[in-house]
Amino acid sequence: MPSFPATKTDPALQITPDISQSAMEIYQVKIPARFPLQAGCFPSNSKKTSTFLPRVAAFTTSSHSLTDKSESESQNRMFILGMGFVCQFFAQSLKKEGWVVTGTCTSKTKKKHLEEKGFHVHLLDANQPELSTLDALKCYTHLLVSIPPVGCAGDPMLQHAELLRSTLLDGNLQWLCYLSSTSVYGHCDGAWVDEDYPTSPTSELAKLRLDAEEGWLNLGQSLGFSTQVFRLGGIYGPGRSAVDTIIKQEPQSEGQKMRKSRQYTSRVHVEDICQALKASIYTPSSRGIYNIVDDDPAPREEVFTFAEDLIKKKWPGHTKWSSNSASAASPTKKDNSRGDKRVSNMRMKRELGVRLLHPSYRSGLLSIIDQMENPFHCSP
Repeated sequence: MPSFPATKTDPALQITPDISQSAMEIYQVKIPARFPLQAGCFPSNSKKTSTFLPRVAAFTTSSHSLTDKSESESQNRMFILGMGFVCQFFAQSLKKEGWVVTGTCTSKTKKKHLEEKGFHVHLLDANQPELSTLDALKCYTHLLVSIPPVGCAGDPMLQHAELLRSTLLDGNLQWLCYLSSTSVYGHCDGAWVDEDYPTSPTSELAKLRLDAEEGWLNLGQSLGFSTQVFRLGGIYGPGRSAVDTIIKQEPQSEGQKMRKSRQYTSRVHVEDICQALKASIYTPSSRGIYNIVDDDPAPREEVFTFAEDLIKKKWPGHTKWSSNSASAASPTKKDNSRGDKRVSNMRMKRELGVRLLHPSYRSGLLSIIDQMENPFHCSP
């Protein structure tokens, strides 16, 4: 096992010294609509070499997916299964760079909401997907999967793995990424964990996540295109952060209550997830798992105290939140750290060349509050 930093302030957490300068600057580069499809790399048939041969795609169009001429001429097309918080943020970023982006959701209300934002959206029942929606995947070069496992059935799309395989076999897909969770590592007693650390999920959802990871990796590998799994830490960003929770006086979710006693929680800003996804497109691999987290695993109580201080400084006299209240997530059992883990992001930095925009929750929350308008302007 590799040796990880003993504390969160260790300088080794801040930068990976053996990354080339060009790789370190990947996150600053936009991916244009006609970016050469490096992600469309297929393993050589030779058993003696691990080199990759570029695939030349013969693009097709159809009325159900690409109706606009400019869209049919765009070289890069992203299909997103599950347009949640992260994927909406990512889709908006790609659209600004000229990509064709299509996604799915499960309700007419959300479909209307997403269409009002300018997205092309399919209604999708993952348990019984319409063939026309699956057929649309043939026209896309990149596929991002963000549909969580459901109940005892596991990943709903992988129930149709053979249908997906036959659909994608003659399509144009070059790159696939499945968004998973660091929960697959299970209880780690506060240890530093990397992608080679043994997975030992404890919750049923985490077990299903791990099964889904293997399913998507196997599907992508069997078809020969670049396939990654991103294990995400706790996701936050504009509209979804400790600052927003305090301002809105939102009650804790069951998940938040369960995290109260943890000494360490790994998290990641949505902007850093997006730049890691783009870096993965630039730096294709046939099979890979990456932890997508920041450098600073910290207790939730510490994060909320910092967020409260930011609000008090920017809008004095308006904060009603109390760090001593039931909502503040103060640990009730200081010695309950069995579920803790400090997740290493060194592979993400080394192989994808990502330099974090928000290496700590501090810079992430500062950027969020700096962009916020006064939420108390209507208060008496």
